[in-house]
Order: sequence, then structure tokens, then C-alpha cells
Amino acid sequence: MSSQEETFEDQQRQALESAQRLAAIVEQSDEAIISGTLDGIITTWNPGAERMFGYSSEEAIGRSAAIIVPQGQENEIPAVLAKIKAGRPVVRIETDCVGKDGRLIPISATVSPTRNADGQIIGASTIARDMTSQRQAAELARSMIEASLDSMVSISAEGLITDTNEATVKLTGVPRDKLIGTSFSRYFTNPEKAEAIYQKVLETGSISDYPLTLRHRDGGDTYTEVMYNASVFHDSLGDVIGVFAAARDVSELKKGADYARSLIEAALDPMVTISPEGKITDTNAATVKLTGVPREQLIGTSFSGYFTDPEKAEAIYQKVFEKGFITDYPLTLRHHNGEETRTDVLYNASVYRDAARNVLGVFASARDVTKQMEAQREAARQQARELDRLAELERFQRLTVGREIKMIELKKEIEYLRKYGPTEGTR
Repeated sequence: MSSQEETFEDQQRQALESAQRLAAIVEQSDEAIISGTLDGIITTWNPGAERMFGYSSEEAIGRSAAIIVPQGQENEIPAVLAKIKAGRPVVRIETDCVGKDGRLIPISATVSPTRNADGQIIGASTIARDMTSQRQAAELARSMIEASLDSMVSISAEGLITDTNEATVKLTGVPRDKLIGTSFSRYFTNPEKAEAIYQKVLETGSISDYPLTLRHRDGGDTYTEVMYNASVFHDSLGDVIGVFAAARDVSELKKGADYARSLIEAALDPMVTISPEGKITDTNAATVKLTGVPREQLIGTSFSGYFTDPEKAEAIYQKVFEKGFITDYPLTLRHHNGEETRTDVLYNASVYRDAARNVLGVFASARDVTKQMEAQREAARQQARELDRLAELERFQRLTVGREIKMIELKKEIEYLRKYGPTEGTR
């Protein structure tokens, strides 16, 4: 056998093996793989197609592909085949088909031309995937989105709203069809800040708790404070195609926070929040007054740096992190006015946490007890003076008593001498 004949046989064997592998793939595929003529007559029908549509290969082959087309959509097959005849290499479609039992089956399909040995287009090959579970998941997600009290929008890379839910309609006062296609940023009091939200997401992939203020299109002054969480979403190839954003209405929370802030600011006691690193993260006017340092200069500085005993002050928040709270912890604040102005305080402090119960820092409140401490010190000084006076009186008493005893003894001696005269030894 010549080498030329051996090469031809090798090529035939390789072609046969390739055809066998292709046939095995077609037979084992879960996807429906169907081929047909340019007139739409089915010529091959794999097991995947049998499972998907309910027709056996014997029932399907030789019949029009219209058997799986729902009523009213009969023109879809001729339209797709026209594109294949025109030389389109691949036609991608998403549509509904109908099974033998009348059940609608959503599919995603690619249709490609089949050619003869001369390269002429003689038919079309379709690979279809059943999208029922994906559609159900999408419908469930849509229901959840619509049921959500939070405003939700999808935004294109150009910043235009591509979809939204009823909560957004309610907050903006703009119908859904009027929202779609418009700029996301235009519905906020600060469009530049709103525009930055999706640019930041496109750069970083996500953001959380981004504060914005929505403006209602009622011609009045209706505003809604919101916190946005957002992340990018991708197509099937993994390319970013937009941003999905969800906004939580925090107007009531903000009112509550503003009310709490007013109470804190109105308090006569110094109040501070302290990070786990011992840095002041917030404070009130009473603290500014007692330290003599503006709020913006206090924030970010060491809590312990404003006391006469920094080590003792540093121990306050370390102890709180260990125990969870402390009460009546004595410290002395030093006023930063270049003088020796000091304030005695008793600190109460406790940890505060996020929604997941993670410790974020320490909240501390101090009661000015300078007058009480001065009164106690004055009382102590008065007591010390009284004790000194008492000791002096006791010393004087002892001295006086000693003298009196000696006088009594002397008188007794004189009386004796007078009575009995001088002794014989004194004559």
C-alpha cells in the first residue's frame, strides 16, 4: 500500500472518529439539537429534543418545525430561516415554544447554517436550551423586587434607568414608563453626588450605605432621605452591563437621629464616642466647652490626651471593651487655654454595636463634679484642721494636768512640813 493510500485511510478514519464523537455529543446533550431544511422540515431530532418537547424522533422527523411553535408565532421560523439563507453565520433567539402536551417552554437558541460539500447552505441547525427554571427564577426575583418597600433600579453604564419598581414610583412620583430611559441622577437634590454613585460602583464593583436625598416630583418640598447599596451586574460573558441599586428610606431614622443629636447637644454633660483605637469619633458642645478645643479638632484625636492622667484615661475605654461598661470613673479634664483650668469628672461608659452585634466603639458621658470634689476637699481640709486643733488641745490638756498634779504634790509637801516641822536632818 502506498503512503498516499495510507494517508487517505488515516483521513477517513479520523473523519469517522470525529463524526462518531459528534454523534455521541448530540445524543448525550441535555440541550435540544435539531436540524432541518430551509423549508423548515425537521431532519434530525436528538434525545434532548425528545425530553424537552415530548415528541419522539419518529414523530418529529419529516414534519414541519411549526409543531413546536405556539399559535400566533408561525412567522418566526420563516423569519429566522430567511436570515440563514442570507448568509448570517449565527442567529440567536429567545422565544417560547410549545411541547406535545401544550405546555409553553421558554428557550434560548442559536441557529446556524448547514452546508453541503460544496459549501452551499442547505439547511439550518438549532441548539435550544430550556429556560423554564431561569424564567421562574426571574419571575420570582421580579415579584420580590416589586414587593420590596425599598426603591430599586437598574442603571445602564451611561447612568440611565433601565428598570425600576413600584417603590421608586412612589418615592419619586414619576410613572415607571417615564422613569425608564431617564438619568438616574436627576431625581436627587444633589445630582452630582448621585451621578458619582454609579461611577464609583462601576470602578469598585459595589458600594454600601451611600446617603442621598430623593426629591418627589409633586412640585412641593417633599424629600426622602435614603441610603443606597449598589453593585454591578454582568452579562453571560461576565462583562459589566450596568448597576443595580437599592435604596432604604431612612427619613424616620434620620429624624430620630436628629432628635437624639439635639438631646446630646443640649446635654450639660460632655459626651464622646471613642473608636477601638481610642480616637474620638464624635462629641458634643459640652465637651468643646470643657476642653476649649473645637469639635473638628477634637475628632480624630486621642481621648486620653485631654486629661491630667492620660494613662488612667486610656484605661477607661480598655476597661469598657473588656467589661462592656463602667460607672463613676474619676478623671480630671484639662482645659486647653494655656492655664491650669481643670475639671473633675465622673465618667460612665458602655460599648455600642452595629446591627450584627459587633462592637463599634465606646460611648462615654462625664458628669462635672468639680464643685462636689472641691467641697469634699474643703471638708477634708476642715476636718484636718479640726483634728490638728484637737491634738493641740490634747497636748495642752496633758501639759495642764501634769502641772496640776505637781502643784498638788507640792501642796501636800508644804502641809506636811507645816504640821510636822522640818525633819531632824534639816534642823
